[in-house]
Amino acid sequence: MEEEMAILEVKNLCKSFGGLQALKNIDIEIQKNKIHGLIGPNGAGKSTFFNVVSGLYPPTDGNIYFKSKEITNLPAEEITRMGISRTFQAGKLVPNLTVLDNVMSGKYHISPNPVKSFFFQPSQFKNQEKDIKTSALEMLKFIGISDFAERWTSELVWVERQLVQIARALISSPDLLMLDEPTSGMGIDESKAVMDIIRRIRNMGITVIVVSHDMNLIPEISDRITVLDFGNKISEGSPEQIQKDPRVLEAYLGENK
Repeated sequence: MEEEMAILEVKNLCKSFGGLQALKNIDIEIQKNKIHGLIGPNGAGKSTFFNVVSGLYPPTDGNIYFKSKEITNLPAEEITRMGISRTFQAGKLVPNLTVLDNVMSGKYHISPNPVKSFFFQPSQFKNQEKDIKTSALEMLKFIGISDFAERWTSELVWVERQLVQIARALISSPDLLMLDEPTSGMGIDESKAVMDIIRRIRNMGITVIVVSHDMNLIPEISDRITVLDFGNKISEGSPEQIQKDPRVLEAYLGENK
């Protein structure tokens, strides 16, 4: 069945930083139209995994396939244009711009040559900009922050920055969305609101990978979970299987069995 197909396949993925091996022969398949949780203690390799898959870091070894096409070592911009979008744990936004402009930047990022269009095809660029603005406003409405459009990013609190990041990642119409700690720094009600957004994103037909330390969040929204520890994949399965796995309890929760 189509919904059981793997949209992302990572095979024997390794990443080293000098003598530190951050990822060690990682094999993961992300199924299409699912929410896949990625958990583990600090230093487990979760963000490194995101950075390698999204093209920010080259892998030391291994292969990455997206929709059956190899994307290993491709530039980050090309990977984004192919349909992978992401957020960052650090809440990265473009400074000195409004929220609307920040979300629009997510669409310009996948344009092959926006500068050329601006100078040599001004009317086409103007129409494109109008369409991008409309899409950005729709994304802000979808996330529930349409009244943020004209605010400056410097005015935003941490939680608001995370929501703007999600809107910016969605404007490129990705097939795969990678969320790095989307509920970091949030209270219970705010986390539940983000969980609802993630479910609605999946219901749009977008596959989602979620990195989180929130053990209440991941089992509740994930169809499948992978657990990393010191760069190794130590467990993978349904939320029920992960919660009962003694290796996870020992490594992630600090409980010895």
